[in-house]
This record gives sequence, C-alpha cells and structure tokens, in this order.
Amino acid sequence: MNMQSIAIIIFSLSAVLDGVDGLVARQCNLISKWGEWLDPLCDKLTYLPPLLGFAHVGILSSRLVWMLITVELAGQFLVRHILKLINSSGAANNFGKIKAIICFALVVFCTLLDKNPDVLNLADEILIACIILATASIVFKFVPHRLYADILSTLNFCCGITSLYLTYRHHLAWAIMVIIVGQLFDLFDGRMAEKHGGTRFGPYLDDIADFVSFGLAPAYIIYKSGGVLSWLFGCIFIGGVAFRLIRFVTIDKKKDDLPEGIFNGLPSPAGAMIVLGASLVAPANLLSAIAMISVGLMVSHVRFTHFGRVMLKQMPKPVFFMLSAMITVCIAFILKTKNVEMFGYLLSGAVLLYIITGRKKQDASQPRPGEN
Repeated sequence: MNMQSIAIIIFSLSAVLDGVDGLVARQCNLISKWGEWLDPLCDKLTYLPPLLGFAHVGILSSRLVWMLITVELAGQFLVRHILKLINSSGAANNFGKIKAIICFALVVFCTLLDKNPDVLNLADEILIACIILATASIVFKFVPHRLYADILSTLNFCCGITSLYLTYRHHLAWAIMVIIVGQLFDLFDGRMAEKHGGTRFGPYLDDIADFVSFGLAPAYIIYKSGGVLSWLFGCIFIGGVAFRLIRFVTIDKKKDDLPEGIFNGLPSPAGAMIVLGASLVAPANLLSAIAMISVGLMVSHVRFTHFGRVMLKQMPKPVFFMLSAMITVCIAFILKTKNVEMFGYLLSGAVLLYIITGRKKQDASQPRPGEN
C-alpha cells in the first residue's frame, strides 16, 4: 500500500469521525457550547491545510482557496463572537454540514488528481460550491428563523425570472440549471416554515414562486423549442401548473382523506423537471408530447409522496449529506464537460425514479375522487 492510499484512508477516517461525534454528543447528552465551537474548528483544521497545499502545487486556484479560508475564519471567529454578543445560536446549519462533506471529498479528489493528471479536473468548480455554501451558512445565522421560508421562496422566484431571461438569450442549459437551483430552494421552504414558522405572506409567495419557476419558465422553454404549435403546448403547460397549484390550495389542503405529506397529482416541480430533461435530449415535437404527459400527471388524482417532507425525513442524515455532495460533484462535472445530453438524461432519470418510488397507492377503504 503506497503513501497516497494510506493518506486517503486516514483522511476518510477523520471524515467519518466528524460525522459520528455530533451523533454521539446528542445521544449521550454531551452537547456543550465548547463542543459547538470546537467541532467546526477541527473540521476546518482538517481540510483547509490540505486544500492550501493543493493550491500551492497548482491543482486548485490559490485565489479560491484563500477566499474559502477567509470565509471560514470569519465564520469561526468573527461571526461567532457577534452571535454571542446578540445572544444568538452559532450552531452549524445544513449549509455548513454539506460544505464540510464536500470539502472532505474535495481533498480526496485532489489527492487522486495529483497522481492521475488525466482525470478531469473539477476541483475549482467544487471549490466554488464550497465557498457559496460557507457564505450561505454564515448569512443564515443572522436571519430570523421565521424568515427562512420566505427567503427561500424569494430565491426560488428569482431563479424563475433568471431562467426566463437566460432562455430568451438562448442559454438553455443554464436556464435549466437555474430552475434546478430554484427547486432546491422550493424543497426546503416548506420544511423551514414547519420548523421555524413563517409570515402570513409566505404561502402566497411560495405559490407565486412555484408558478414562475415551474410553470412560466418551462413553458417558455417549450415555446423556444420551435416545435409545431409550441406556443399552444406552452400555454397548456402553464394552465396545467396553474390548475395544479390552485387545486392544491383550495381543495387538496381541505381533504380529510389526503394524508399529510401526500400530493394529489404529480407535484409541479417534478412536472417541470420532466419538461426540462426532455428539452435537452428530445426533438421539439416530442418535447411537446412529453409536456402534455407531464400536464396529465399533474392534474390527475394519482397520489405521490412529498419528497422533501416525507422521503427526505425518512432518509438518514449521513445519506442525505452524502447525496447532496454527490449532486454537487455531478453538477460540477456537467459544468466542466458541458455535456448537455448527459444533463438531460440525468434529470429525466431522476424524475422517473421519483415517479416510480414516490407513487402512493390509495387504500381501498378510502373513497376515490368523485365518490361520496
């Protein structure tokens, strides 16, 4: 076994211990203020020096590494001191946890890259994601908890508007990427509202953001595809999403036979993803047909499990964080290779997997829609 393999094993063990220490502290009731401060500091002292070393040998951008170090040190010392003065919690949030996992993975990747120069170098792209997550982790520590959901919904709305502009400029892949980012914001805004509460404008803001990001933006992509009657199919898609959202607010939420966390019809984000994936790999006329299938699933009474509130909750946290890291690496790979077709197949495969695994069978004892 060479020194590189030994280094990777030791570093991987360190990453595993980082994931276990918090679990042990919670299970054994050993949580302390000192531990909350020491845990992230040890994480940073584990992955920042190797990243700095890789920057020194040219594998990583020195500027990006120093940006990450600056943000990390500010979060560890300056921000925590400010939070202490205003009597606010400085505990790690999901942004910080996902960032730490990606940084650990980045060190291993750079180690392999050092000995295998033929491997595609995605290091800088992954490092940019780490900087964004580290910054988000700091920013959200200063935001009142009840505003979390509204901020995420607003970001989702901004993603939809940005996607419309990018589609107009014929940057289709980037437009789709932005919508996917909006879906991530939408995935967590409801959970944040449940956990921390929200404002009275939150539900309206969420619906408007969903309509723009998952209705208008995909419909515009259908229109720009240039197929026969693409404008008509785009309008039908908008109508389908609008119907789906209105039915959810006015009818589905009041149903006694619809359990919490179950959707009546395919959720609009999944319906949008069907169109987004197909737009990258399917001819224009086929895209219109696929869009109509998506509309049919959204307005149907087929029941689907809520991905964020049910499926993610049932997913063990280590699996969730590892999945988040894998998604980040996949996005970095797509950005680096600019393989648009791979992006399309990845989206199509993801939504197909959700349709298969997320479908909820209705109990025979429950009345079907339209029955008294």
